[in-house]
Amino acid sequence: MNANTQEPSYNIPLSYRKMENLHIVFWLFKDVAWCMVWRPLGIVMIFPTLIVSIVIAWRTRQYVSELCHNLAITFWITANSYWMISEFFGFDTKALSHSFSYKHFALIPFGIGIIILSFYYLYWKPLHKDELETM
Repeated sequence: MNANTQEPSYNIPLSYRKMENLHIVFWLFKDVAWCMVWRPLGIVMIFPTLIVSIVIAWRTRQYVSELCHNLAITFWITANSYWMISEFFGFDTKALSHSFSYKHFALIPFGIGIIILSFYYLYWKPLHKDELETM
């Protein structure tokens, strides 16, 4: 319980918080490299960004709300990284069929993230109203 509000609190160990903060640094470097078309840096930064997001999801697996949101972030980074690579190597606008291009393959991991969050908000959370969760 939080002494000031008498509400339950969710405490994050300092080592976890430091990893989350470092994750933001990696993510920003990846996206700045994408924006500036610095291919080597952008591609290299995919790995620490994605690995740390997977570690964060693993470490928070005891809370379904945290796990689902962190998995959605992992799939978001995956989609974002694929999209970046498709632009770096110029196949993002190559036609697959009709109005779809190779860039649209990023919709697969984006969609998986949406499915995970839909599962949480539409199925799991309504069935577990009395359980303590972070969301």
